[in-house]
Amino acid sequence: MRLFTISSFNKVILPLFIALVVVCVFSGCASTGKTGNTAQTAASAEAVQNEDAGTNSIDYLVLVNKQNVLPEGWEESLEIVNVTNSLGDPVEVEKKSYDAYLKLKAALEKEGVYVDLDSARRSVAEQQEIMERFTETYGIEYAKNTVATPGFSEHHTGLALDLYLNIDGVDVYLNEDMVEYPEIWAKIHAKLADYGFILRYLEGKQDITGYSYEPWHIRYLDNIDIAKEIMSKGITFEEYLGKRR
Repeated sequence: MRLFTISSFNKVILPLFIALVVVCVFSGCASTGKTGNTAQTAASAEAVQNEDAGTNSIDYLVLVNKQNVLPEGWEESLEIVNVTNSLGDPVEVEKKSYDAYLKLKAALEKEGVYVDLDSARRSVAEQQEIMERFTETYGIEYAKNTVATPGFSEHHTGLALDLYLNIDGVDVYLNEDMVEYPEIWAKIHAKLADYGFILRYLEGKQDITGYSYEPWHIRYLDNIDIAKEIMSKGITFEEYLGKRR
């Protein structure tokens, strides 16, 4: 019988052992670590997908009025732009609405019409503070008739923009002053649909919208065709959606 010697081990077994170690490192034996890395990569990819899914995931045709509350989770889904107007007041606007507003503003300036943002998004919490302040100052009945119920204001959406005028270098922002310029508002309204906006509270439609005529209150729909249909027919957003009061 031939016995293995140290020399035989070094010549035969040791090279085989080394070869097995090399194969193990680069293939099967590393499978546990590889699975862990794959799971981590998949989790990261899912996180990116979820983040992308939340971007611009809002419904631009959402109806928020005195009968329809702001959808749950809406405020968390908004992509907001913070700006300061010519009066020095901060204004929050939904991003796509603001981008469209800038294009509308530029087009109006070519016709000698100058506007700025008086207000846009108001959070539900801010609306509650306004309601409480008006109630304390003027009484509950006046507050109910003047201030939208928190959660039921279109301004919560970030898609509703209140404009004010700049005439001959002077800011005109009080409601009672702005209504004195119907010819300017007519020029503004004529261009709204070209940029996906509509006039939200029309004259003579208070029984449908619940609000009096507001020439400064415009609403972004992110759909030029729908905006043009609504504006050309002279109907309210409620009428377009088939939801009357």
